[in-house]
Amino acid sequence: MTTSWSQSANPAGLPREAVPAAFDAGAFAYDRLVGANPGYHRHLRLSAERMRLPDEGRGLRLLDAGCGTGASTAALLAAAPRADIVGIDASGEMLEQARAKRWPASVQFIHAPVEELATATDGPFDGVFAAYLIRNLADPDAVLRELRGRLRPGATLAVHEYSVRDSRRARAVWHAVCGAVIIPAGRVVTGDASLYRYLRGSVAQFDGAERFRRRLREAGFADVSSATVPGWQHGIVHTFLARRPRPAAEAEATR
Repeated sequence: MTTSWSQSANPAGLPREAVPAAFDAGAFAYDRLVGANPGYHRHLRLSAERMRLPDEGRGLRLLDAGCGTGASTAALLAAAPRADIVGIDASGEMLEQARAKRWPASVQFIHAPVEELATATDGPFDGVFAAYLIRNLADPDAVLRELRGRLRPGATLAVHEYSVRDSRRARAVWHAVCGAVIIPAGRVVTGDASLYRYLRGSVAQFDGAERFRRRLREAGFADVSSATVPGWQHGIVHTFLARRPRPAAEAEATR
């Protein structure tokens, strides 16, 4: 049976069903805090570029699953400026921050949990970008299967996510940076460090890169691969790429 890291107790004491509300509370400071992270936006753009969307996305319809304040949407737009992009997020306050920014008419935002994707949006999509999302879900396997089902056959899912379990160095750097920088900064800026303690714990509990690649295959994806990013987050942040198989291959895989 496929297991979920969400079944483990969270060190921050923040249940995953409370995560959208925690993001609501911290939304006003989110962009300021992540903007202080060297490479944060550049790494999002790198993951979006790794999708290799053709012709600047002309004629494509893309989904930004868990778009938050729109940083990942901006990365996807930079990689595919001619595409139609739909951003979806469960946090209304994070979406308010996203909507307050300037976007072309080809970008729209929907307030809904990704678990309600089937009723909240019309598919299929020519690509899905999911940044810092899967780790926060109560049932990641069900959502991965749903994302696969919302992709056109042959289209790509890119998951931009923390994963430190496979590397002792990555774990050490992650905990050191959280303890010395991220949690104290979150407390100073927002007055409450619970979301940032949750961040540290959820990353520590999340799959190693090898296990997550296997999880993608178990969800029915093909051509699964991953690559890390440069800078201090080397070995900590990864781009996971996977493709929905063509119908014949998908049918064969389910036999």
